[in-house]
Amino acid sequence: MNKGIRWEQRFQNFTNAYHTFCKTFSRQEGEPDDEIIQMALVQAFEFTFELAWNVMKDYLENEGFTKVNSPKQTMRTAFQAGLITDAEKWMEMIQRRNLASHAYDQTILRETVQYIKNEFYQLVTKLYEDMKGRL
Repeated sequence: MNKGIRWEQRFQNFTNAYHTFCKTFSRQEGEPDDEIIQMALVQAFEFTFELAWNVMKDYLENEGFTKVNSPKQTMRTAFQAGLITDAEKWMEMIQRRNLASHAYDQTILRETVQYIKNEFYQLVTKLYEDMKGRL
């Protein structure tokens, strides 16, 4: 498959996930204490993150970069290429995504929701807007 087409297809999937994430984010803002909506937000965070790093990976490969096989490698390369501006925050995102599988724990659920509201939303929105401009 043509790598240019590959990243564009991945971006479309990322776009769909991002829009679903934004709807869930807005819903959670309106009902901040609803545990089911909090869990839905965490789930939306997980799949949006997965598609975010994969769209970066495919874009970087299209641009000729190699060694972007894992999320950490992709974040480092994306930072070096100027695709993201804060590699540390994106690296933390990997850890947060890994913890999200334990959202059944109320403390982890609350911390993850706060992280999504305070960090992830802004970072993923910036990435979405930047990648949209690269089409």
